[in-house]
Amino acid sequence: MKILIPALAGIGDSLMFTPALKILRKNLPNAEIHILTMLQGAREIYAHNNNADRKIHFNFLKEGNINSLNFVNKMRKEKYDISINVYPMNRWEYNIISFLIGAKTRIGHIYNHQNIRSLNFLNTKKTKEDDNLHNVLENIHLLKFLGIEADEIPELSITIPDDELKFARIWIKESGLTDNDFIIGFHPGSSTLKNHINKRWLPESFASLGNILIDKYDAKILLFGGPEEKKLRENINNIMKNKGFIVETESLLKTSAIMKYCKLFITNDTALMHIASALKLNIVSIFGPTSEVYAYPWKTNCRIAKSNIHCRPCFYYSPRHLSCTLKNSPFACVRKLSANDVLEKVEELIMEIDK
Repeated sequence: MKILIPALAGIGDSLMFTPALKILRKNLPNAEIHILTMLQGAREIYAHNNNADRKIHFNFLKEGNINSLNFVNKMRKEKYDISINVYPMNRWEYNIISFLIGAKTRIGHIYNHQNIRSLNFLNTKKTKEDDNLHNVLENIHLLKFLGIEADEIPELSITIPDDELKFARIWIKESGLTDNDFIIGFHPGSSTLKNHINKRWLPESFASLGNILIDKYDAKILLFGGPEEKKLRENINNIMKNKGFIVETESLLKTSAIMKYCKLFITNDTALMHIASALKLNIVSIFGPTSEVYAYPWKTNCRIAKSNIHCRPCFYYSPRHLSCTLKNSPFACVRKLSANDVLEKVEELIMEIDK
């Protein structure tokens, strides 16, 4: 049996398929399993995952139509028996790619929103999206079409090679930090695709929280994020009077290796939140328009900081961009959260860490 897993959605979404992949490998040890990624971060997530026999990477966004069609034609010659679309892949482009690659059985979801427009009917086996399920469980439900029922749900999985771990040890030492320091990670950014920049808690709020944690707990604040978020991290650090440490690396795995030194990780709903889950960190997650029900940190110690505003969560999986109906105070669900609101959740975890 030859199986293709198209993991073409976000980095965090790709990571949340790793429990399903582990179950798939356990139940079909002789199957040939290939992973297809599009984003570099997703490529790194699976680079050292032993539950897949082959990792294939192709950036459809950058390669253009002609190169993409040539690549799909090459993939078609692999003659896959089954393809399983990683949840959520509710875009017509993803389903066209899966259809053209040509697996006889194409497994995916029936989505609650814009299902027909996204051409999800091109999949031959479909399970109904359930807004009450975590993404991890949505992925595992896809395996029922292969006769697989999970006895136990695994954790998220990311493997960090020794070279990256060594890099992190050197980075920590050269930054003047030690294992005894109370290191807290911040990820104040998020993807900007589909207007997801509006999932972010305000920079001023992160800085205010940082100042409190530095003054009260002698915390060492590490500011994480991608290259495109460099100015954001510098802005926050300037407000904190340059008391934090800006983390800049050349790869997601190096960033993940440094994250392992954090005793606490405070983050928006982002890929780094899910990486922190895979690393079993203590996490405070800040949720605004997206739902914590389907994206909370999986199988790790966490607290959710959120507002009680009546209209949240309002975002659902579809090709549509994130938007807000509150004209006088857009995205108040995340922007109105105060430093004290998040501090309350942080201190709950600090009390557990100290026990």
